[in-house]
Amino acid sequence: MSGESRPGAGPGAGWYPDPSGGAGTRWWDGVRWTDLVAPPGGSHAAGTVTPDRPRLDPKTPIYGPLIWLIVLLPVVVWPLSLSYRPTIRVIEVGPSGVPSVDPASIYTPQYIAVLAAGFVLYGISVVLAWGDYRRLTRVGVVRPFHWAWSFLSSPVYVIGRSVIVHRVAPGRGLWPVWVFIIVEAGGLVLGAINAASYAQQLSDVFRPGS
Repeated sequence: MSGESRPGAGPGAGWYPDPSGGAGTRWWDGVRWTDLVAPPGGSHAAGTVTPDRPRLDPKTPIYGPLIWLIVLLPVVVWPLSLSYRPTIRVIEVGPSGVPSVDPASIYTPQYIAVLAAGFVLYGISVVLAWGDYRRLTRVGVVRPFHWAWSFLSSPVYVIGRSVIVHRVAPGRGLWPVWVFIIVEAGGLVLGAINAASYAQQLSDVFRPGS
């Protein structure tokens, strides 16, 4: 091994002989050499993987466009959700004419569009998480929060990613969580407004004499 070449074929993260010619070992994060070195004869034997994640340089960019896109994706569907204003109708069901909400008045093409948009955004968030995971690896984060957690939900990935980054970059890394909380709070407020509108409609259509 010499210069900046990789220590072998596909090596994992660990301590290896210093490629710069030093007497000790240097930490290889699985992608590139870091600035972490250990003296010869220390506890870090060459090739031994440590469970600790080395800290990043304070100047290392830990954010990027992909994580912010993941955080702000819910905002994209807000206009579509707000424009979904079904006019609830009542139909009589059965021989006795029991009043019931007409499903066709709720499951409109616009409702299908809102539902489809949610699935599309879910898929996009998974792809963005994969790209963000690769970016974190490139900037030197050892074992970043795996992108596959985004299959559960984007909040899981955002929170897990922020926790790991905060560990290797103390004092930084948590902004995506705070912004995501603000976005989710905004979504809850808009959802409450829509729910109040639907409740008022139901109250009107089922009011005696209406």
